[in-house]
Amino acid sequence: MASAAIFSSLRRSRSPSLDAFLAPVHLENDVVGLLKTLSTVASDIINSFSDKTPSFQKRNTRSLLRKVDLFVVLLDSVRNSGESGSNLPSTVVLCFKELYLLLYRSKILLDYCTYSSKLWLLLQNPSISGHFHDLNQEISTLLDVLPMHEFNCLINNDVREQIDLLQKQSVRDKLFIDPHDEMLRLKFFRLLNEIGDEKIPTFEEFHEFFVTELGVFDSRACRVEIEFLEEQIVNHESDLEPCASVLGGFIAMIRYCRFLLFGFEEDEVEIAMGKRVKRGKKRGLISKEIADTFITIPKDFCCPISLDLMMDPVIISTGQTFDRGSISRWIEEGHSTCPKTGQALVHKKLVPNRALRNLIVQWCMAHKIPYTPPENVGLGSESFPAAPASRAAVEANKATVRLLIQQLENGSDCGKAIAAREIRFLAKTGRENRGFIAESGVIPHLKILLSSQSPTAQENAVTAILNLSIYDKNKTRIMEEDGCLRSIVSVLKSGHTIESKENAAATLFSLSAVHDYKKQIADEEGALSTLAGLLRDGTPRGKKDAVTALFNLSTHTANCEKMIEYGVVKALIEALENETVAEEAAGALALVVRQPVGAEAVGNEEKAVIGLIGMMRCGTPRGKENAVAALLELCRRGGADTTERVLKAPALAGLIQSLLFTGTKRARRKAASLARVFQRCHYDSLHYNGLRLGLGYGFAGNSTTTGNLDSGFPAETVSVSMSMSVSVS
Repeated sequence: MASAAIFSSLRRSRSPSLDAFLAPVHLENDVVGLLKTLSTVASDIINSFSDKTPSFQKRNTRSLLRKVDLFVVLLDSVRNSGESGSNLPSTVVLCFKELYLLLYRSKILLDYCTYSSKLWLLLQNPSISGHFHDLNQEISTLLDVLPMHEFNCLINNDVREQIDLLQKQSVRDKLFIDPHDEMLRLKFFRLLNEIGDEKIPTFEEFHEFFVTELGVFDSRACRVEIEFLEEQIVNHESDLEPCASVLGGFIAMIRYCRFLLFGFEEDEVEIAMGKRVKRGKKRGLISKEIADTFITIPKDFCCPISLDLMMDPVIISTGQTFDRGSISRWIEEGHSTCPKTGQALVHKKLVPNRALRNLIVQWCMAHKIPYTPPENVGLGSESFPAAPASRAAVEANKATVRLLIQQLENGSDCGKAIAAREIRFLAKTGRENRGFIAESGVIPHLKILLSSQSPTAQENAVTAILNLSIYDKNKTRIMEEDGCLRSIVSVLKSGHTIESKENAAATLFSLSAVHDYKKQIADEEGALSTLAGLLRDGTPRGKKDAVTALFNLSTHTANCEKMIEYGVVKALIEALENETVAEEAAGALALVVRQPVGAEAVGNEEKAVIGLIGMMRCGTPRGKENAVAALLELCRRGGADTTERVLKAPALAGLIQSLLFTGTKRARRKAASLARVFQRCHYDSLHYNGLRLGLGYGFAGNSTTTGNLDSGFPAETVSVSMSMSVSVS
């Protein structure tokens, strides 16, 4: 895949700067070294590719290798002539420097044709043929200007005759596009067009094309093709031919053929034998391979956190690069600074560093070190940006879903797990995908898998339901499926894996976006108590999933008493101390305390006021807004004792004053309302550390102000005086 990325840059620039960077050589003054390097590079090309037959471009490859082989003969003759390289004329040296660049370009192109996927080579057939022709033209130009008369004493007549013959052939050579390859490429497009016209080709047609003509013999080969095509969408972005939507159609067609032609058996064997090792194990094997060969990894290729070779380098907001797994764990643990520079993270978005990743892959290839991309690459839409789905892609996906549902109905346990996994990925993006998948009747089958004893099947099933639930119409289908909500809650309580529990919580959050379902979810036995437990004891991601679900559920007034009964309120108060979820927890509490019973329950918790005051001091802008809103409602509905406890909180006056200056629009409004509540409760002043701070707040235009302005508040925003008449909004 690295070759594909390099070849992509070759289309925009003739200079092989990337490979030259990976294999630097000083060519300015050392002519002997130049000849040795040229001979080594040319011989390496012959040794590496003469015994390999690419799937396509066979004739162009053979022609280029013959030219390179003749350059090997020429270079060896010059080196073995006994003449000092320093005696070569400057024109010959200049031609040899140009030959160095041409040889490296040839190596990249041959490597690209040898290691790219079959279907990608087929789709790029005319373009790649053009690149072979370009190289041939440049070799022809080089031979034209090569001063052969300067080689009189260096090469024999046989070599001279071969060079002359090569020059004449290069002049006559035309652009060659293999008719058979081009026929297959057009057939590939025809199959896609038929799918787009809702005329799905038969099993026999697909078998003839993929198995007989292309040599794709098993499910694993199909998966390799899919992953490679998805990688092109990632690497090429907008510079892609065919465009991403058309390429997405081809990917969908190959996925359909994978299950149509080869079924699920091979994947089942892999799962049963545990061949699909986790990413951490892959990393260990790669590190061991590097250690065994005693190769020093370039410092820039190592993650600053793990010090291992990066598999999926990403850039954070400070501009530093880390391996995705390491920096994700760092952020999930609650850190908000760059682990390398200590700078605060402006945002937590991770941007793939594809240029560095391509360098790493090429370095691994150059040193014969196996490189395994992250497990999620190529498996689903997480790996590449979503493109508008073509009609062919939609129809191919529909056909695939029909096969998957058949497997869910009648397949083996492993086959059902695989089918759920594929539905999970198909439902990851696209409203249309989610719609027709649910319409096909998949939800009842996924519900059954939620009770599976297989951790893989259960996790794939609950995640598939989560992805489907993003589409609003599917929320109704899920909630109306008898026993489905109960099964989701069961996974939340006792799922086989942490990921299953977290995704079950996220599913409840998604479903609770519909107001009518909030009470139904809260009434489901174990839902609230388990979410509260996940909020207290879960992983950082689990806490986030739980608190967002509880926030949604708290917006329904009928859920308040149950949230108190099942310990949700206590869990939310404890969560105020966790900066990862404090903002949402404060928001949920602000909703709970709107009801007298909720205000009473929160007021009875000693940590509640302290936690909310802490949020006002150190929280995010939205967190401060939620905290002051919660305190305001607590004073309004919590009774005199609760109000008094709020009023006596240390530094509250200063925090309110700060919010009036720096808070969000809603926070300023709530802060002013909180001051009005103080006045209504007959507090004319607030004692703080033995000092009397006159406190009266009123927005200009909303009150009549008497006396002199005080405290330095902007007159156009806030009026402050010892006494005022304020209307309560």
